[in-house]
Amino acid sequence: MTSTSLRRLCTAAAVAAAAATAVPAQAQLLSNLFGGASKTKNPIVLVHGFIGFDNVLGIQYFYGVSEALRKDGATVYIASVNPSQTTEFRGEELVQQMKQWAAKDGVKKFNLIGHSHGGPTVRYAAGTVPTMVASVSTMAGTHFGSKVADEIGAHTTPDGGFDKVATAGLQLIGWLSGNGTYKQADLLTALNALSSQGAAKFNAKFPVGAPTTACGTGPEVASIAGNSMRWYSFSGTSVKTNGWDISDAILSYTGDYFKGEANDGLVSQCSSHWGKVIKDNYTWNHLDEINQVLGTIGKNSPDPVAFYKQHANRLKLAGL
Repeated sequence: MTSTSLRRLCTAAAVAAAAATAVPAQAQLLSNLFGGASKTKNPIVLVHGFIGFDNVLGIQYFYGVSEALRKDGATVYIASVNPSQTTEFRGEELVQQMKQWAAKDGVKKFNLIGHSHGGPTVRYAAGTVPTMVASVSTMAGTHFGSKVADEIGAHTTPDGGFDKVATAGLQLIGWLSGNGTYKQADLLTALNALSSQGAAKFNAKFPVGAPTTACGTGPEVASIAGNSMRWYSFSGTSVKTNGWDISDAILSYTGDYFKGEANDGLVSQCSSHWGKVIKDNYTWNHLDEINQVLGTIGKNSPDPVAFYKQHANRLKLAGL
């Protein structure tokens, strides 16, 4: 063996030894650099919001997110809860699915991520089966209700024409997604849960993680029944992000209900706060936050899929 070859062999051995004996932070950096940055210790569960679904005609609510997370090493489950029911009803559906996944795959804990009404929904699960939850993360969660729900609910006549048509549409979404409780979807029931008053009642029963000041931040680590878990929240505060996306026009209309208060078209900035607020002013509207419609995100907005991968890495680095 030549001296040059010997030096190369020694160098390679030294690099391998350094990697094998690296301190945890260095080892984590190597892991992130060479793949698996989203490979959390506990599986991730994605939970949709009001008028949401897990999968309809091959289109996922969190568009392109689960595939990207899985390619990056994460184990991901997608919840199927009623598109238009109370938080407790949806939360109980989530809990039952968590128990089924745990029994089938031997999972002990989950990292729950909920969008919109999915935010309070995952909080219900955390409060009901805390031993099964490692973290709670919410994107534009309706934690303090929505002024859109307040206004529409106040002007919708029970069993009136609008109520019946909207409820039928919601039941159709549930049926298309294969949700077993789709016949129980009901517009006014959901609007009541999403109202400011309905949210206040729910928060009184499930207060852990609440902001300590008005429109402030809450704790990053908080326990329920002795079970410690991490709490995070995020949201967007833009309404019009893509002139070619027809949904922007709809969200611009509903955004007017907030009368100048920062919002994403359906949820205000302050209402989204729960646990540690990481960022509450992304250049996203309510659909951009889940990479909808079909990924038509404005060119000046960050990539939502990249965001979920980054957050999965945050959970991984926290040992979750």
